[in-house]
Amino acid sequence: MSQHVTISDVAKAAGVSVTTISRYLNGHYQKMSAQTKERIDATINQLHYVPAASARRLRQTQSHLVGVLVGDIANHFSSLLSKGIYDILQPAGYDVLLMNTNNSQEMEKKALDDLYQQRVDGIIVQPNSRHFDQYQSILRNQTPLVLVDREVDDQPLTVGKVTSANFDASYRLGRQLGKKGYANVITVSSRFAEASGQHPRIKGFQLAASETGLTYHNIEIKGHDDWLARELTRVMGQLDGRTVVISLMGPTLFTLLKIFKHEKVTFPKDLGLISVDDWSWSQYVGEDGIFLLRQDMELMGNLAAQKLLTQIEGHSLISDTSILPVTVEIHSSI
Repeated sequence: MSQHVTISDVAKAAGVSVTTISRYLNGHYQKMSAQTKERIDATINQLHYVPAASARRLRQTQSHLVGVLVGDIANHFSSLLSKGIYDILQPAGYDVLLMNTNNSQEMEKKALDDLYQQRVDGIIVQPNSRHFDQYQSILRNQTPLVLVDREVDDQPLTVGKVTSANFDASYRLGRQLGKKGYANVITVSSRFAEASGQHPRIKGFQLAASETGLTYHNIEIKGHDDWLARELTRVMGQLDGRTVVISLMGPTLFTLLKIFKHEKVTFPKDLGLISVDDWSWSQYVGEDGIFLLRQDMELMGNLAAQKLLTQIEGHSLISDTSILPVTVEIHSSI
């Protein structure tokens, strides 16, 4: 159907001029109201409009500026991811515009509009939405795109992606916990965006627990440290047998260690403790460090930048998917 729809059809259906549609497709929003943009976007989606080959040719002039959107700039993950991106793009002659979306889809949309006005040559996104509609405008603007870290359910196969094997690693480790004598698994998650690396980790541990007969609970942090301490006490008070607590994000480990120190809990004598992420300092906790599922965030940034650079230099919007292994660092906390 899309091959029969013209830019004139879109303009007529949206009640605007062809010139306005052209400005929208090319990211020229300066003199366009939010209502007009939304109406055009809805019309394009409704008509399944795809620009003709001549209209979708990538720009020949370059800004040598790349936009990078991260969910939480304060997270250690974002620092390492950004470093990996910088290490590839800066030597290639590109400046990086790093923007924080605060895990908000609304802030993410605004940041994308800002990047369009900057005429960036490409965009790397740590996505907040699990639906690709949020990012479809990037392709309509003929801007190379790579999604990184988090999964988007309906992402086209031709759009670049770099992520970690979070589900597989969590599932494999979950299968081993029963053999180590644990009867209960408690994962602790932070409040997260709709798209989050915590989702596949939860699913992996949950499936492993159901298959091996372990009791599984996930506690999503909804308050301060005192709230989490009370919730852990409440949940663990209902359990029999040995329990392992798993921090699904590096920053959550700080909170758990604070609580366990106050309660004089030791690992693995009183309970097991595992963390996900790249927190090298955790090797110095306790007698032998914290058992870790580790992601290589710098490598993830490297690969995302390389995929984007290939698209930019090849004047293409086509890329592929890379899934990085999650490595296990064995320590005696379990």
